Amino acid sequence: MRLIKKLWPLAFWVAVWQLLALAVGHTLLLPGPWEVVKTLGDLLPQGDFWARIGYSGLRILGGFFLGLGAAALLALFTYLCPWAGRLVRPLLQFIKAAPVAGFIILALLWVRSRNLAILISFLMVLPVLYGAVLGGMEKVDRQLLEMARVYRISFGRQLVHIWLPGLLPSFRQGCGVALGLCWKSGIAAEVIGLPAGSMGDALYQAKITLDSPQVFAWTLVIICISFAFEKGFLWLLDRLTRPLRKGECP
Repeated sequence: MRLIKKLWPLAFWVAVWQLLALAVGHTLLLPGPWEVVKTLGDLLPQGDFWARIGYSGLRILGGFFLGLGAAALLALFTYLCPWAGRLVRPLLQFIKAAPVAGFIILALLWVRSRNLAILISFLMVLPVLYGAVLGGMEKVDRQLLEMARVYRISFGRQLVHIWLPGLLPSFRQGCGVALGLCWKSGIAAEVIGLPAGSMGDALYQAKITLDSPQVFAWTLVIICISFAFEKGFLWLLDRLTRPLRKGECP
């Protein structure tokens, strides 16, 4: 029953898609779900298909984890030194507000196209994760910290019982936003930079050959992979941090 509740909205929109495709009546303009699924079925057995997924996935997720590490270190530094936060905040706000395409074009002057997705993913997730980590640190209960100092509780126990539980909600939410953003921006970088062997390159090649079913098929693949990585990462994070939320850590 729960599965039906989750699937019926998807079935509804697939039906709408099919009706629109029938109304348009031209595969070049709007292929139907069956044409897209058939094209995807043709792509799945190809080694090149999986190689492209691996090529793009490694670079996009590499940018995400680099951004995660840099954001955590930068948030800690600005939390300890508020004056540094006032200096860093305008730069991060500029990165957050600037159009992704502008960054991609500028970045092509500095890095090779094969590394472009790493840099763009890194830049796009950095402000989001920085805000999530710093926001979580600022929400930690000050009374608990003061009590820990009074009773001379070690920093390790403070970290486990006060800091990490206070950080987790904000951090988890930030990771959910950043993972979706890094895939969108990373693929956009590949579509513009056209590194050979990438998903973005395949999407662009399908577009210039007017192969609309393949454009839709690759788009569907990118959406599914982004969704799977986001849910998988958050599931793993929840599993690893479950003892913290339950207070089971020593």
